[in-house]
Amino acid sequence: MTPTSPPMRDLGGDYESWLERLRFDDRDLVPVIAQDATTRAVLMLAWMNPEAFRRTLATSRATYWSRSRQTYWVKGETSGHTQHVREVRIDCDGDTILLFVDQQGPACHTGTTTCFDAHLVFVDGGRSDQFGATGD
Repeated sequence: MTPTSPPMRDLGGDYESWLERLRFDDRDLVPVIAQDATTRAVLMLAWMNPEAFRRTLATSRATYWSRSRQTYWVKGETSGHTQHVREVRIDCDGDTILLFVDQQGPACHTGTTTCFDAHLVFVDGGRSDQFGATGD
């Protein structure tokens, strides 16, 4: 059974034409970067298939495809840490989506603001140690 898409909003264009610009991989997925619309912090990376893309555009709620659970998930549906989508961009190759979102609560399942807080690997002009400190 194929899930039904939410009613489409008028975006001034055809949803399917936007889907045609996307280059999904062999699993019918494309990576999605969620970025805070206000602070511009990179929050997380997730995946969308065509239906998740449609649902996101229709509802302005970030909807992703869970590769491990093989199901759709709306960010914050269980945690309350929602992502209201303010802007959707497709990169020049059509193989990545960028969402600018209003994030409520932490974006990462570990409870941190972003999924990229854990380990600082490199800082230009210095090196980082395992705790994120930089030095010469």
